Amino acid sequence: MKIAVLGATGRTGRLVCAELDRRGHEVVAVVRDAARAPERTTPVVGDVRDGDTLRRAVAGADAVVSALGPVKGEKHLHATVAPALVAAMDAAEVRRFIGVSGAGVDAPSDRKRTRDRLISKAMSTFGGAMVGDKTAELQVVADSDLEWTLVRPPRLTDGPATGDVEHDAHVSTRSTAMTRADLAVFVADVLEQSMYVRQAPFVACR
Repeated sequence: MKIAVLGATGRTGRLVCAELDRRGHEVVAVVRDAARAPERTTPVVGDVRDGDTLRRAVAGADAVVSALGPVKGEKHLHATVAPALVAAMDAAEVRRFIGVSGAGVDAPSDRKRTRDRLISKAMSTFGGAMVGDKTAELQVVADSDLEWTLVRPPRLTDGPATGDVEHDAHVSTRSTAMTRADLAVFVADVLEQSMYVRQAPFVACR
């Protein structure tokens, strides 16, 4: 498949690009600087908030993956990118979208553990802008006609993939951490296996 990746130069995005390439997919990386594009990707240079950049990136793609994380000074990045991306995907008739969100974001039908409800409340209080931005992204894609999945990992760490993860559409995970390498593998699995369409699953290392 041909996959357009947003956030390709971030710590998670680079691993996602590498995992998709390892599985034989063609990867288009949206980057500000072509020199920073991950190896074995086709760069599309521009700003992810720009509609023309997104239209060029998704043209001819089979799916789009967003590994965009929080950016210092950008309180509304995801709320800005989401509608522009939905419009670009609609225009290009690309249906499949997988994004990386966060365990602190609430979704309909959640059955979070008491611990996680408290964590989510604390994050909303002390990290309100970030959680609000990701919540806005969820609302935009949920209101669209896309075949979307927003993956909700907990705290991300560096290190090799463990190959041992837990995930569920509604029940929060027992673990509160996950390696970025495991997340990259899970995102690729969700894509290839058409998992959790129009859902926001929790995922973490066991």
